[in-house]
Amino acid sequence: MGPVDLNEAARVFTDARPRLFGIAYRMLGSVTEAEDLVQDVWLRWQGYDRESVENPAAFLATTTTRLAINHLQSARVRRETYIGPWLPEPVDTSADPYLGAETGNALEFAVLLLLEKLTPTERAAYVLREAFDYPYGQIAEILRSNEPAVRQWVSRARKHVTGERKAPAPVSAQRELLTTFITAARSGDLAGLEKLFAAEVASITDGNGAKHAARRVVVGADKVARFIAAFSSFWWDGIEVRHVVVNGRPGAVLRQGDEVKAVLTLSASADGIDQLMWQMNQEKVAAFR
Repeated sequence: MGPVDLNEAARVFTDARPRLFGIAYRMLGSVTEAEDLVQDVWLRWQGYDRESVENPAAFLATTTTRLAINHLQSARVRRETYIGPWLPEPVDTSADPYLGAETGNALEFAVLLLLEKLTPTERAAYVLREAFDYPYGQIAEILRSNEPAVRQWVSRARKHVTGERKAPAPVSAQRELLTTFITAARSGDLAGLEKLFAAEVASITDGNGAKHAARRVVVGADKVARFIAAFSSFWWDGIEVRHVVVNGRPGAVLRQGDEVKAVLTLSASADGIDQLMWQMNQEKVAAFR
């Protein structure tokens, strides 16, 4: 393989990389794992008989999807030893050149969490269709299936995602709720907190054993308000808040000195805040330092 041939292979791969990363991240919910997987695709592309490939972009997307399905199956086994709830790894999509390159569909935390309940194949079908608008026939080729089966997978996934969540509030309303929540949480305003929450609000903390990270999901407006108020007197001391766009939705980086204590995001509907998601796993917030 000469330098000219390798340069052309690199050009083709670089052009396709934003989509490959977008597929891998939506499948795995992990930036680190998605980057490793895309690097694996590059190595395979280097060593492949590229002259036999009629459509390089389709070949690379197919390779990425199939590797992601295999990886997701093993990742779920590894998560059985995870300490406490698991949340996707957050991405600052206002600065990320990859996830912001095409579409924000199937990207927000609330959807990624729901996709965790699908089979890897259903998840792949949903991501390819909803996020990247692949034709059903092409998805069938990628997944080594047939078009009727793919349509069923996508339909089931859509029903799961739409049936398990209320219509999301506008981004502007979510941003305002996040700001108001942080103010109430700092002061321990129990009544003020409870007014912001939907009845079945859930507070989910991903810490994998980190200090002060709750190891169980707290559910219910009264319980979550009391939970947040209980640590207001010490947890927020010295915390600086930087507002960011996390997975296409308003988020906040909560920093104490040189340490990122958490990346906070929420989901909200007309009823108020449905989910508070605290990412405290230091490996997952490293990019926000």
